[in-house]
Amino acid sequence: MTAIRLLLVDDDPLVRAGLSLMLGGADDIEIVGEAADGDEVESLVDRTRPDVVLMDIRMPTVDGLTATERLRAREEGPQVVVLTTFHADEQVLRALRAGAAGFVLKDTPPAEILAAVRRVAAGDPVLSPTVTRQLVRHAVGTAADTRRTRARTRMAGLNDREREVAVAVGRGLSNAEIATGLYMSVATVKTHVSRILARLGLNNRVQIALLAYDAGLLDEEQEEA
Repeated sequence: MTAIRLLLVDDDPLVRAGLSLMLGGADDIEIVGEAADGDEVESLVDRTRPDVVLMDIRMPTVDGLTATERLRAREEGPQVVVLTTFHADEQVLRALRAGAAGFVLKDTPPAEILAAVRRVAAGDPVLSPTVTRQLVRHAVGTAADTRRTRARTRMAGLNDREREVAVAVGRGLSNAEIATGLYMSVATVKTHVSRILARLGLNNRVQIALLAYDAGLLDEEQEEA
């Protein structure tokens, strides 16, 4: 079994030490480096080639948001999980829009942080349906009119089936649940999700969910119901 290569980024040395002790003890995790600020991240990524970066969102020189945006702008950047003390704020939303695969709270139990790193390394988001809905609803309430116009323009490039899948992703459903609800195979759902990501230039399902909410697709679904 190949170990998941993990880079820790936090300006608090005690937090880094705790994360290193907690996560480094797992058989399938290898801590390949640590950084105290976002300005160190890109050079460390180049040297250590991590699969996942566990990124503090608030740091003094270059914050985790900026560092995340820089990493996810790369063609083959590592997955990023944001560390934060808040469930839903503008900084978390910005990190998710930039391509972070999800976030974990700093007071999350160790086993859940470990599970989040494993899920992200496997290509799955780390947001539960409940948290996804909480975040996207918060996002819709912030500068919604401007974003809705832009999001609708982007979503117009999807066909009807892709739009249905995007709505289901926005509801926080898994591939299996989407397959059951839309009467298709899980493999077909995965194909649609991949096409949506490619057509819209997105990194992951969380960004699909945010864009679907921005475009008002979930509002339309509720009205039709």
